[in-house]
Amino acid sequence: MKSNIIAIFMLLATTLSVAAYTGVKKEFPDVFNLSGNNPVKNKPVKNNVETLHHKRQKSVQQPSAMRNKIDVVFVLDTTGSMGGLIQAAKENIWSIASSMAQAQGAPEIRMGLVAYRDRGDKYVTKVIDLSSDLDSMYAQLMDFEAAGGGDGPESVNLALSDAINKVSWAQNKDAYKVVFLVGDAPAHMDYPNELKYPEIIRRAKSKNIVVNAIQCGNDTGARNNWRHIVQLGSGDFFQVAQSGGAIVMTTPFDDKMAHLSKELDSTRLYYGSKELKRKKHNKILASMKLYASSSRASQAKRAAYNTSKSGEANLFGDAELVEDISSGRVNLSSIEPEYLPEKMQLMSQEQQEEVIKYSSEKRTKLKKQISELAARRSEYIRQEVTKKGNSENSLDEKIFRSIKKQAGEKGIVYLGDKAAL
Repeated sequence: MKSNIIAIFMLLATTLSVAAYTGVKKEFPDVFNLSGNNPVKNKPVKNNVETLHHKRQKSVQQPSAMRNKIDVVFVLDTTGSMGGLIQAAKENIWSIASSMAQAQGAPEIRMGLVAYRDRGDKYVTKVIDLSSDLDSMYAQLMDFEAAGGGDGPESVNLALSDAINKVSWAQNKDAYKVVFLVGDAPAHMDYPNELKYPEIIRRAKSKNIVVNAIQCGNDTGARNNWRHIVQLGSGDFFQVAQSGGAIVMTTPFDDKMAHLSKELDSTRLYYGSKELKRKKHNKILASMKLYASSSRASQAKRAAYNTSKSGEANLFGDAELVEDISSGRVNLSSIEPEYLPEKMQLMSQEQQEEVIKYSSEKRTKLKKQISELAARRSEYIRQEVTKKGNSENSLDEKIFRSIKKQAGEKGIVYLGDKAAL
């Protein structure tokens, strides 16, 4: 009975509403019976949770400084002819992340996006900065629709410039930093007072950023531009069909993985100042948007990524109470009550510890189930793809081959030779 009551609490714990003590006591009677009828606040300490938060970041950064870093920015044409590729990106971004996560040492992975059209369209460029919070990036990607364009060249130069100069690239010289330019039309080379791609690529190389180019379709002008860009940027060029050329497939495992993923998300408990918890609430909203808007297959791919070591940064982020306490980075008694999740503020420390213990155990069980299903899902897809043949020419495999080769030059080792599906 106690576990059932706590489970109900965990489903509600991601909300930021403040309940009166009597209401919470009525809602979770068994939890409050663990140590009496009155809530017992944690003992106040000298350092508040913001100080603890900074200490936690430092403690995490020290070991992670030894982990390899991968920064990937997609520069994506979002004009009307690119509908197929945009949909492919929405379906396969998690597979690409999982492919990168296959490297030895569980690299730190950040992704960003620059969407571009042309002058006179609804927008010229939109920049989504690099972040390990792929949920928030993906939530914004879901809003992009193909529209505009249709008159030939696009604002490729400005898009590349924004990708190189307006994105927070890692300063570590050993990080693998890469741009994937994806489009079907050549660059406008006639716009005055605008940097052109030869100079932009020179600046990219000075920052150790590799520039790859994926041509969608068969436009000769685009092909000439794209080949010149990769020649200057020490990158790879490859061509895909207008539909995107990615492997998109539903499996019998998708629904179950999506369901377990949602349960796993429900175990997250964020702590900190009101401002910090507000930011984390936005992260939760991004996850909720994903469940409401994306396909079951995408949700299954996200679940697989989140259970990898690299995916923990997306699943939890920072200031996640269960992870911080379970790992020993933070002591529960060191956190002032007002910085705890609101409903935990009304519990005794014994009750709080019980919730954290339950959440940690549930989390471990769910991750194991998801990992097992992910392996079965991957094998199922490989068998289906083998039947159809020509999988080596899929967008997934082309991107993975580039990543494996280029990341290897930075000492990032991939033992496998297949993309994650």
